[in-house]
This record gives sequence, C-alpha cells and structure tokens, in this order.
Amino acid sequence: MSIAIKVEQLSKIYRLGEFGTGTLSYDLQRWFARMRGKEDPYLTIGEINDRMVKGSDVVYSLLDINFEIEQGDAVGIIGRNGAGKSTLLKILSRITSPTAGRIHLRGRVASLLEVGTGFHPELTGKENIYLNGAIMGMRKREIDGRLDEIIDFSGVERYIDTPVKRYSSGMYVRLAFAVAAHLESEILIVDEVLAVGDSEFQKKCLGKMGEVSKGEGKTVLFVSHNMAAIKSLCSSGIYLQNGALNKTGEITEIIKSYLNNTIKTDNEGLIPEGSSTYYTGVARYKKLKIINHSGDRTSLYYRAPIKIYAEIESKEEIEDAVLDLRISNREGFQVVHCSNIYENGKEKEAAIHKGINKIEVVIENLLQPGSYSLTPGIHLKDGLSLDYVENILDFEVLKIADGNEQDLVYNWDMGIIRLNSDWKVYGQQ
Repeated sequence: MSIAIKVEQLSKIYRLGEFGTGTLSYDLQRWFARMRGKEDPYLTIGEINDRMVKGSDVVYSLLDINFEIEQGDAVGIIGRNGAGKSTLLKILSRITSPTAGRIHLRGRVASLLEVGTGFHPELTGKENIYLNGAIMGMRKREIDGRLDEIIDFSGVERYIDTPVKRYSSGMYVRLAFAVAAHLESEILIVDEVLAVGDSEFQKKCLGKMGEVSKGEGKTVLFVSHNMAAIKSLCSSGIYLQNGALNKTGEITEIIKSYLNNTIKTDNEGLIPEGSSTYYTGVARYKKLKIINHSGDRTSLYYRAPIKIYAEIESKEEIEDAVLDLRISNREGFQVVHCSNIYENGKEKEAAIHKGINKIEVVIENLLQPGSYSLTPGIHLKDGLSLDYVENILDFEVLKIADGNEQDLVYNWDMGIIRLNSDWKVYGQQ
C-alpha cells in the first residue's frame, strides 16, 4: 500500500485573542526586547494546549506531530475538546497553514469540518453541489453523473433548488456530507459535525464511510467522541492530548488509552467547565452522580437499580427538552440508552427552566459485572443537541448481588447484559 498522508514535525501556534500575526504593541515589545539584547518574547512558546488551565496568550494548538496513513485506511482521531483535532483536520484540508513542519497528501481531499463549510449561502443546494465539484477540479459532466445519487443520499430533494441559507443545520449537514462522500476524491475528512444529524442519518453516514474506505479504496479520517462509531468504522487511531501526539496504533488500544484519561466528575459530582463534548451555550449538565441509601458511590451491586442525581444549568426556558443517559463499557461500546421521551413507552419531553434544574433517574440494572461510564445529554425533539458530556462518570458493577456474600454472580465474560430466563429441560419420553 502507498502512503496517502504523511505528517512530519507538524506544529501550529495561536496567539489567543489576536488575529493575524500580532499588533503594534506586540511589535514594539519585540523591538525593545531585541534592542536590549533579550530573547524575542513571541519566538519561544513553552505552553501546552490545556484549555482547563489559564496561562499565557500564546499556545501550541499542535506540537511536533508525526504520523503516516496508508491509502484506503480508515483512521479515527480521538481526543478531548481542545486537543487539536479540528486544527489538524483544517491543516490537512489546507484551510489553514502550519506554523512549522509539513504534510504530504496523495490525492484530492474532500472534507466536512463545520456546518456550512464550503457552501455559499445565497446559492441553492444544487448550485452548491456544482460549486464544490468545480473547486475539486471536476468537470460539469462528471458532476452530472453523480448529481442524482448525491441528492437522493442527502434526503433534501424537496429543497434542492432553495438557497442553503434557509436550510436547518441538519439539512446543511445532510447535503454537505453527501457532497463530500460522493464527489471524486482520494481522501475523505469528516469532523464531529455528524452530531447535528439524527441517529438514522449518522448510521447512514458511517455505512457510506465504510463503503468508500473498503470498497472504493479512499482514505478516511474521522473525528468523533462516539467511541462505538469510531470502533465500528476504523481499524487504527490517533490519540491527541493537549496538542501533542499521545499514541497511534490499533483502534481498540487507542480507545482504551483515551477512556482512561478522560475528564471525570469530582467527589461532589461537579462536572468541570469546558469538558462538554458538544455544547451550544444554552444549557449544560453541571452535576452528575450515582446515589443510593448510604450516600454517593461509584460502585453498585449486580441487579441493584442505578440511581442517578443530576443538575442542569440553563440560560433560557426550554419547553421540549429530551434528556438522555448513555452507558458505555470500557471498550467504548454504548450498551444502554435511556431517555425521558420514552418513559413507560410514552413520549414525554421535559420542561427545562432558566437557572438550575434538578433531575433524578432510576435505571434498571441488568449489566454484567464490570466497568462502565455515563454520558449525559440534552437535546431538542427535532434532534438538535444542546449539550452532552462523553464518559464523564465511571462506575463499577460488582459481582455480589445485593451485598449477599452467598449470592455470588458467576461472570463468564460473555455478553454485556444478563437477562432473566426460564429454562425447562425434558428427558426423552
């Protein structure tokens, strides 16, 4: 296999709060420093990109990144918010340039980084398809041959002659992904924008990315906080941490390393600010903890109900909020999903009030003994996510049922949940 992407000693430096190369005051400080024989204060940058810690206004977004990706590989790029994932994709898409180092790309790149990227708001959906194809060097007849397939996949045929400025965010993403996945390119780059779409469309996109990687031989780079999606699509991964390359290798090992290093709640259940995987600024989970009759704990017995207390801080009134909790195992697979909208089989949205809202949830526990993590989310009924925090709370399901030492649960490490069953065995008559 030939090398499709090669990154050598890649670094990107940003000056926080500034645009371009600097200001007159910075230039004067630099000039005075040189006049006095001192080191340039903006030449040496020593801080890692940790957005949870306040430091100077000049940081590395990426620092000395090196890796190679072979043609036809599907690679997951993993890391918490601020790790440098989007910056890396923007450099690979040639939207921004690196401060140091270089990249080698073999083939044309189609990328889907942010909602609306590459679309002209005044043009219709169809016109934007032709515009994106022309930018990638395709002829009109080549685009004509793919047009019906793109429109059909996007599911926005009814609005294809409408200016995209009137599209919802979900429609934007649908059409943008369809364009990126179907036009002629050798490298497909997809960021976490799929979080805007509904679950059915996300599954459809994952299937298409797998198809273009395995069937068409395209190289796929996929950034997501959904470990199950990453694992189902990708065979290898890149783990970024604070702008530096933490680890590369087989995707299962990369996911384990990431999950072991993600941000967690403190002893009081408080969720650190800035730890949301996706946040719109409208409402956020402020606290999440597991409770029982004896107080807070992060372990519970097999079949003991999972009792959860949470607090949501909202900046406005939300009449039709959909609250959900997802439980994943230590391999990153989502094994349980529950939501207020499906309570007792009936649709029931939650009314979130401005300020602090308190939530109590009790979940039936059929989980096999082992380690798990909780991901809380806030969404609207139309599928738009307001906030979710990936794997923010770890907990353990213990092997002893209800604390009874004589009721030991045998764990054969088979399956994820343990269901009740009624067996009858008959001898031959």
